[in-house]
Amino acid sequence: MNAEIINDRDLITMKLLYYFIKIKNYNPVIVQGAKNEIWLENLSEDIKIVRIVNNYIHNNEQMEFDKFKTKRLVSKIKKKTFSLKMQVLNIFTDLGENVDFQKTNQDDKTYKYINIKETDDLLNNQVIQTNFSDLKNNLEFKEEGFSLFLKITNEINEKNREEAIKNDDIFAPKKIIVTYVIIGLLVLIYLLGLFTNNQDNFINMFAVYGPFIRKYHEYYRLLTGTLLHGGLFHLLSNCYALYIIGSQIESFYGKSKYLIIYLFSAITGSLLSITLSNNASIGASGAIFGLMGALLYFGYYYRVYIGSTWKQRILPVILLNLVIGLIVPGIDYFAHIGGLIGGVLISMAVGLKYKHKKVENINGVILSLIFLVFLIYLGIFLK
Repeated sequence: MNAEIINDRDLITMKLLYYFIKIKNYNPVIVQGAKNEIWLENLSEDIKIVRIVNNYIHNNEQMEFDKFKTKRLVSKIKKKTFSLKMQVLNIFTDLGENVDFQKTNQDDKTYKYINIKETDDLLNNQVIQTNFSDLKNNLEFKEEGFSLFLKITNEINEKNREEAIKNDDIFAPKKIIVTYVIIGLLVLIYLLGLFTNNQDNFINMFAVYGPFIRKYHEYYRLLTGTLLHGGLFHLLSNCYALYIIGSQIESFYGKSKYLIIYLFSAITGSLLSITLSNNASIGASGAIFGLMGALLYFGYYYRVYIGSTWKQRILPVILLNLVIGLIVPGIDYFAHIGGLIGGVLISMAVGLKYKHKKVENINGVILSLIFLVFLIYLGIFLK
């Protein structure tokens, strides 16, 4: 193989792949029905889909059909990734002279179109200058021809290997410890009250009860009440939920982050409970809903990798439990809501490995503190 086999169009395509995959962290997407085109996605960017089309389009009819097909495929990706809006950049490398590209490239906030014959067409494009201003600096290589092709191919493959290692690290089964410790603690406290006939005393002394928290400053109740359960079914249902959901969160987030999420959600659930109700409350369900919030947050960021599971399992389970808490009497619905919101916010604060930037963690910390202080003010000082 020699350099003459690699034409200019192929080199431009390879340079674009290098830039979007290696520099901008886009990931290749397998799209059914797409031939001679490459789809790349990065849900963290303003332009979430980049489509490089090497297929020859020789007239306006073919272009209109391409636009129709693209919108249909994007609609499927939006449903799969649970995205409401999705800007798409279409880069064509082989348009015929009969295509009225000015008509095609009418002002559209969702779909952008670029026609390139050479590198300058790309660099001088307004869409590129606005959204990918560093592209020019990343298209300059010392190598030429087939040597450049090999270099870019190797670097893209290395990037893909790095991403595969990261995903294996996140999704590989981990040794679960914290979840079992919490379950053991819940069971131990329940059995202690049962065999010493002190269950009622435990509830009186440690349940989440707003009037006593405010009047006697028994703030420990915000947490101790989440360790108590009113009966065997109550205990077993919470332990089972904790076993299923907690083990996932511990595996995805790590042990220390998991414990922070659990405790923060338990407290925010208790705080919203005493804010909106004067009834005594016990049970770990507020903390468990916080873990559901953490799972929801994780699923949103990794929805490309877990596919339809995010919509078909995670979201329906959370909605179902919220509805049950609303219609079944005796369930502390307010603790569920407080825990769920707290779980989402504190998940943002502790961050997701390989996904979060420092500024996102800082924003999460600020929002979590605002939410916590707001609940403390409403539930303890204002009421």
